[in-house]
Amino acid sequence: MTAPEPSAQPTQPTPESEGVHEAARRDKMRKLIEMGVDPWGQRFDDRLLIGDIRARTGEIVFRKETGETIVPPSREAQPDLDFRKWLSEQGKGDLEGPKVRAAGRIVLHRDKGKLRFIDIQDWSGRLQLLVGQAQVGEESWKLAECCDLGDLVGVDGEFKYTKLGEPTIFAEKLHFLAKSVLPPPDKHAGLADPELRHRMRYLDLAYTEGVLPRFLSRTKVVASIRRTLNEQGYCEIEGPTLHTIAGGAAARPFITHHNTLDMQLYLRIALELHLKRLLVGGMERVYELGRVYRNEGISPKHNPEFTMLEVYQAYGNYETMMDLTENILCDAIRVLDGNFVRPWGDKQIDFTPPFQRKTYDELFREHTGIDPQDATSVKALAERIGFETAGKHPDVIKSEVFEEKVEDALVGPIFVTDYPASICPLTKRKTSNPAVAERFELFVHGMEVANAYTELNDPDLQEQLFRTQLAGQAADDSMAKMDTDFVRALKHAMPPAGGLGIGIDRLIMLLTNTQTIRDVILFPVLRPE
Repeated sequence: MTAPEPSAQPTQPTPESEGVHEAARRDKMRKLIEMGVDPWGQRFDDRLLIGDIRARTGEIVFRKETGETIVPPSREAQPDLDFRKWLSEQGKGDLEGPKVRAAGRIVLHRDKGKLRFIDIQDWSGRLQLLVGQAQVGEESWKLAECCDLGDLVGVDGEFKYTKLGEPTIFAEKLHFLAKSVLPPPDKHAGLADPELRHRMRYLDLAYTEGVLPRFLSRTKVVASIRRTLNEQGYCEIEGPTLHTIAGGAAARPFITHHNTLDMQLYLRIALELHLKRLLVGGMERVYELGRVYRNEGISPKHNPEFTMLEVYQAYGNYETMMDLTENILCDAIRVLDGNFVRPWGDKQIDFTPPFQRKTYDELFREHTGIDPQDATSVKALAERIGFETAGKHPDVIKSEVFEEKVEDALVGPIFVTDYPASICPLTKRKTSNPAVAERFELFVHGMEVANAYTELNDPDLQEQLFRTQLAGQAADDSMAKMDTDFVRALKHAMPPAGGLGIGIDRLIMLLTNTQTIRDVILFPVLRPE
């Protein structure tokens, strides 16, 4: 009889199998309680991070019977080293190392009779423990017998090499810190279903290789952005997340209701208009790093809730913001690893400054072969692509063609500058050409990462643009939302300014070689179970 072929996709544990494992784990938990051990642990002071312990291999020595000490070679530096042979060549003596205290989750457990090898992991790394029955004593040995994969334990011991050259804590005492009553994902299958990984992010972080470092990298990048801006004199503020008008961007909002005031409110779709009010008030360099909400589709590049950086500088313009954007990205790369040539799927991105700069019209001509000022030819191309053009403003048609034919072809990083003014209602026009807006977007491999303007500060023109819908755009999709208070603020004189928006999630995707936005957001929006 032919044996059945193994399933191509590893199966997840069933509730029945989980129940069996949980019962066995709870039985061990009862044994801990009978031993007088709290299965949920207590305060555990003075532990060292595993990464810091591993960095102390230089303190490990081989002490000969004569008292002479030798620093052993490292297998990390010499992967082909036969450490056992090296030890035998040194004659009689012992390896010695520093006394350390560590804590972490058990991710590997191997029983060898009166020896147990346990790998523990914290957020800085992974390290092997050697638990010997004779070395730890009866109490700690019984405790080790109650350990399962996923449990949290602490250890006191000596950090040195095994006879095979593996950096290891030779345990002298174990401490139980928390029982995992449910089993971890299968070691080989892991969390095979992406939705399970996103839904149970706690398991994804604990057991999927590379996930925790990716989110720690995100934290480093966000901290770097704040540091770059703070060092240049920008002030971080916290704007309202509930708005009476959904303005500042072209997006459909989430709508909510305030019961006491009996009024409709919108979760913010942009940070812009409140930050610009602060420019009027005299806060000359201001930014916010915050969540925004757009009631739109979900894709590898889109999540309804995401993180935006918006920055405004009085007496600057969009060129000021180009320089700032480049500095922000380069500083972020430096805090990660300093590698300006970074992988992106099977390609690479070269972030070495300065970034390329080209105008919207230059790129349109380059990638379509059509004069962007020839509205008839642009319209004909749009219709060949399949776009509906009837009743649409020529610049709206050109914008649709640009998105279809140009954006995906941009490798970058490249600043696309000088957009058609009619599709940029919050942007100052070029004095030399009022048909062109002083705007840029930063593209990297077809993905928009940053958007910036020389900000419009003419209150009369701003009011006119708020009142005028662009031809072919639906009212609920346009940025032309009337905000009378914002116009009133502009009438009190907003300084000439540059403004910048950066999508933090997309930036993290690019810097960590992550292909979907859900893998850089800790808790993305999901359907209920």
